[in-house]
Amino acid sequence: MRSLRSRLLVAVSVVLAAFLGLTGLTLDEAFRDSALAAVQDRLQAQVYMLLGAADLDAFNRLALPQALPEARFSTPDSGLYADVMDSQGNLAWRSPSLLGLALPFFPAVRNPGETQFAPLESPDGTPLFVLAFTVSWEISPNQYQLYTFRVAETQWNFREQLWIFRRALWGWLLAATGVLLAVQGLILRWSLKPLRRVAAEVKDIETGRRAELSSGYPEELLPLTTNLNALLRQSHAHLERYRNALADLAHSLKTPLAVLRGALENGARAEDLRHTLGEQVERMNRTVDYQLQRAAASGRTALSAPLPVAPITRKILDSLAKVYADRSPRLSSEVATTTMFYGDEGDLLEILGNLADNACKWCRQWVVVRAWPADRDGRKELVVEVEDDGPGIPVEQAPLLLNRGQRADPAVAGHGIGLAVVRDLVEEVYYGQLDISRGTLGGALVRARLRFLTNGD
Repeated sequence: MRSLRSRLLVAVSVVLAAFLGLTGLTLDEAFRDSALAAVQDRLQAQVYMLLGAADLDAFNRLALPQALPEARFSTPDSGLYADVMDSQGNLAWRSPSLLGLALPFFPAVRNPGETQFAPLESPDGTPLFVLAFTVSWEISPNQYQLYTFRVAETQWNFREQLWIFRRALWGWLLAATGVLLAVQGLILRWSLKPLRRVAAEVKDIETGRRAELSSGYPEELLPLTTNLNALLRQSHAHLERYRNALADLAHSLKTPLAVLRGALENGARAEDLRHTLGEQVERMNRTVDYQLQRAAASGRTALSAPLPVAPITRKILDSLAKVYADRSPRLSSEVATTTMFYGDEGDLLEILGNLADNACKWCRQWVVVRAWPADRDGRKELVVEVEDDGPGIPVEQAPLLLNRGQRADPAVAGHGIGLAVVRDLVEEVYYGQLDISRGTLGGALVRARLRFLTNGD
């Protein structure tokens, strides 16, 4: 059963049927008990009526009048019967309605005032309700006789009432079940409409009829649709970045290839050709490294967990301390343990690693790495600063290092491709800003602002 709607309908139907079934059984049992209690009360009232009509005759024997208030006692086979038995089990009186009939055996009631009530069958198989009540009758001063009054009623009327009630009860319950299931089906169809809408829009995306999911979904589905849209945007951005990197790589390789072809066609000397070949191969190697690092940038991934910056910073500084052990630089980290980075770990390693490595190359003794969260124009950011106490970067060279027109040329003022890769990561992948200035230590201060991308970006 693959349909979510079918599963919900089956589950709701089972629960509803079980609930209404138990409700019906409970009501049926309650009505049956109530009707049975009514029969017992009715028979008890008939016993009291017989007690009121009974008296002793001239021989001190219990006698009842021929005409009783209840006419059915005087009508043969009326369905209401009565008799009186003494303590020896002898029949002292019987109602005219018992003509040709006898009440079923009933255990004798020994104690005055006790009542017994039970469903029994007459000798001819007629189902009856029988109530027996024992009294102590004073026949003379200080002389008493026990008499048991028995009243019986056929069960036909009780069964008919029970059948009418059950037919009405289960009929209404079945009708209510049908109505509730229909209403539940409509509610489920309306409730699951956003899911069907998501499925339809996903199919449209697969066929190319739309680029992303629309808005206006319920709050329960909003995280899902927002993250799906973020994944789609990131997928398109990554694909576009790969295409641009390949285009830039192809464009960057044209110049060194043209130089090599010109050197071959002009018949350059072997010494000049060797020098030109080595120079252009190195240039192509740096270009390939630069473009590959640009293309490898991941950016923020939807549904990804934030990364703590402090452990990554400490790991980078520990590695650089080993690399530059001969210079013994003092590497300091000023990053709080609560500072988080919302992006790819490899990108953060690339940014911090290149900036810290560049600072270690030019520092005299000190390199300080700082990072903290910030809020700029309503946007959450991560600010990263790397400062050294070296000679710094001349003011006239700083704009050249940050010039976007120099992307395809990684050899900028002797700084290699590291700073150019950081610039592209910060500005193009994380939509931030990279600034170079002079710090309080006297050397270069490189500040990178990385925007905290949200799933809606």
